[in-house]
Amino acid sequence: MSILQKIADIEAEMARTQKNKATMGHLGLLKAKLAKLKRELITPKGGASGAGEGFDVAKTGDARIGFVGFPSVGKSTLLSNLAGVYSEVAAYEFTTLTTVPGCIKYKGAKIQLLDLPGIIEGAKDGKGRGKQVIAVARTCSLIFIVLDVLKPLGQKKLIEKELEGFGIRLNKEPPQITFRRKEKGGVNLQCVVQQTELDMELVKTILAEYRIHNADIVLKYDATADDLIDVIEGNRVYIPCIYLLNKIDQISIEELDIIYRIPHCVPISAHHKWNFDDLLEKMWEYLNLCRIYTKPKGQLPDYSAPVVLRADKKTVEDFCNKIHRTIIREFKYALVWGSSVKHQPQKVGKEHVLNDEDVVQICKKV
Repeated sequence: MSILQKIADIEAEMARTQKNKATMGHLGLLKAKLAKLKRELITPKGGASGAGEGFDVAKTGDARIGFVGFPSVGKSTLLSNLAGVYSEVAAYEFTTLTTVPGCIKYKGAKIQLLDLPGIIEGAKDGKGRGKQVIAVARTCSLIFIVLDVLKPLGQKKLIEKELEGFGIRLNKEPPQITFRRKEKGGVNLQCVVQQTELDMELVKTILAEYRIHNADIVLKYDATADDLIDVIEGNRVYIPCIYLLNKIDQISIEELDIIYRIPHCVPISAHHKWNFDDLLEKMWEYLNLCRIYTKPKGQLPDYSAPVVLRADKKTVEDFCNKIHRTIIREFKYALVWGSSVKHQPQKVGKEHVLNDEDVVQICKKV
């Protein structure tokens, strides 16, 4: 039996099974089996999970944004009008057959844009070169899901299902679960808060499917079986996402007001370049980048070319490494002006965490 058939059988059994306390263990087991099968599908035996011809694009700039959506929703028009890059546009589906890169500069940061080929239902299972498309999406700092404003909900649910099936978690934080395998001692489960779904029996059932019989697990919030499976699998990526509702020139003002209330959504018209300012502001907010200005000794700060850092890597050491790897070897201390320090300037070490628009002067060992 093929992996796809096994997945379909398990999904059908899950749909038939009523969700209650008595069936929690059985459902947890099915979810674990499903996760394992999907992993096999994503990474075939032999590890050859390369993106494939036309899909590998070298990372450049400070962040990478992937445009994901069904065919003919306006991804290519959006790339052309945002970045000035020609991506073939036509009135028929599947015009874009490979990844088309572009680049924009915004608030001093260089941001790479990738127009990915349109995905179809079943992409996570390999249909329509979907695996390659979603593999590239996994490498992005932010995902733009481009939807047709006239049929947004149906498309949104299908795309989310495809990305979820490929281990991409949209607008979610990693589960607050500590999981550590050990040689002996059985399963030790600690719950910081009361659990509504997971108990020792269900945890052991899920672990047994992975042939894990000795582990320490700490649940720091009310977790689900899916959360625990994600942590055990360890290959999930957590990516912020903005839903772009395109073709707003085809709807009324009243409908537009309703759309504006939907979380993580920006209504646009890629063709007319409507609402691009809102889109870029939201993009900047979701990328959560940090601009640091350099100040050579005895000179004014250079505000023209900031060093751009990611939100999770913004210490003085990260700042030094972004400029050049050798700087940290000669580092003595740094002088910092800005919101991350109490005094202006303040002497700090390499562990100091910087804030957006701080000014830094590096002092080297003599």
